[in-house]
Amino acid sequence: MIGPNGDQLGIMSAAQALQKAAEMNLDLVKIAPQATPPVCKIIDYGKFRFEQAKREKEAKKNQHIVDIKEIRLSLNIDTHDFNTKVGHAQRFLKAGDKVKVSIRFRGREMGHPEHGHEIMRRFAEALSDVANVEKPSKMEGRNMLMFLVSKPVK
Repeated sequence: MIGPNGDQLGIMSAAQALQKAAEMNLDLVKIAPQATPPVCKIIDYGKFRFEQAKREKEAKKNQHIVDIKEIRLSLNIDTHDFNTKVGHAQRFLKAGDKVKVSIRFRGREMGHPEHGHEIMRRFAEALSDVANVEKPSKMEGRNMLMFLVSKPVK
């Protein structure tokens, strides 16, 4: 059993522990119920719950959610359009998001997936200074997908 100030009160029965807690006008809370014997602490349970909620809220505020941004390329993309898409991807990666690069194959384009792999390779190469390839280019139905993540900051 642990007292309200963190001092050890020793091993005692549940009835004795409840009586001590009642004398101090505080609550008896099991801190480690799986231990033998179970560890209990005399605390103000309302204050304990408030502080716990406050810690959880603070932890939630500090976490960062990673979004996935998609960039769609085409098989016959021109250099200026390609460079514009590279610029968009750099902006997304610097913001800390993942980038999903996709190429949609239409009609006879399905017969030439090697052109798609070449465009994906060029795209990854253009972003090699700011991004790592998380998943290399792969055909999934009529689409070719590749995932990029920003390089860790040193």
